[in-house]
Amino acid sequence: MEVNRVKQILSSSADIDVRYHGASVWIDQLHEDGRTATVHLRGPLEERTQVDIAELEEA
Repeated sequence: MEVNRVKQILSSSADIDVRYHGASVWIDQLHEDGRTATVHLRGPLEERTQVDIAELEEA
């Protein structure tokens, strides 16, 4: 996913389905390097993970 699309998703009030290796995730924060973001799985688990935004896909 491109950095501009990550920014659009973060600023949107819509529920946009984003996938990380097939799992549905919420994007919490784009990091200053513009290449990584903090995400967490949709659902009851709140564990956050830092991922490369190139590995995020819009479903």
